Amino acid sequence: MISINRKKMDEVVENLSNVDLVEGTSLWQDAYLRFRKNKAAVTGFVLLVLMTLLAFIGPYFTPWDYESIDWSLIGNAKDGGAPQIANGHYFGIDDLGRDIFARTMQGTQISLMVGFVGTAVAVFVGLFYGAIAGFVGGRVDNIMMRFVDILMSIPIMFVIIIFFVVFGRSIFLLFMAIGMFAWMDMARIVRGQTLAIKNKEYIEAARAAGVSGLRLITRHVIPNLLGIVVIYTSLLIPSLILTESFISFLGLGIQEPLTSWGALINEGARTMQYGTPWQLAFPISFFIVGLFCFFFIGDGLRDALDPKDK
Repeated sequence: MISINRKKMDEVVENLSNVDLVEGTSLWQDAYLRFRKNKAAVTGFVLLVLMTLLAFIGPYFTPWDYESIDWSLIGNAKDGGAPQIANGHYFGIDDLGRDIFARTMQGTQISLMVGFVGTAVAVFVGLFYGAIAGFVGGRVDNIMMRFVDILMSIPIMFVIIIFFVVFGRSIFLLFMAIGMFAWMDMARIVRGQTLAIKNKEYIEAARAAGVSGLRLITRHVIPNLLGIVVIYTSLLIPSLILTESFISFLGLGIQEPLTSWGALINEGARTMQYGTPWQLAFPISFFIVGLFCFFFIGDGLRDALDPKDK
């Protein structure tokens, strides 16, 4: 009987040794595979990369910069300003004789910088603020979140406009003003997620092993929040771009000769009475395509990183 069982065991072991082991995939590898299957998200990502490359490389392929005036055509600007490939005006000229292509590229650079830099500041501050509040809990959590509630009750747009009126307009002030308030929603989201995971088994095991509170937050809590942080970040970028564009559209954002999508749209809207659609059509096209790309990417990341959507 024993010999028979040993033969069966040997056969099982031999069969198992001939089976090809399936290599497992990590969370991020699985999310990458799922993201690739989302055609809208992939298309949005490709278009966004191409738009970013065009914004930074495109000015090298035109003889005009964003502030140079073509004096030979300035008299015809209000009469048409249509694209003229021979003169290097691929998108035409504005009412002041400046090249719309160069200004659109420069505006795209500024708007994308506002979105990415402002989001980086908001994510960094909100991530650590919300993680500390949720992990510590108790009175500290209550005080920290009431402070956030007070800040969220302040009309942010008016505060930003007052900042520009009092301190003047500059890119640095724009980044600081937008990033100063954009972190609050991130802090609330991170705090809620931290409350849900701070009593998990691996957190308790690390605490029992003597790991300090700060190390627990940086090594165990924050890495497990990256999924929701990545999703929210992809949605925060277009939100900040919209905020900057609205401020610039009001004429209180980027200062001349610099420009952005909002400033270009404002300039184009003013010149529509002259029958020159070029100044509005190209900037607003970049604006709409860019926002749609971010929204599609955010939707794709949400589907890829949602563990319940398996």
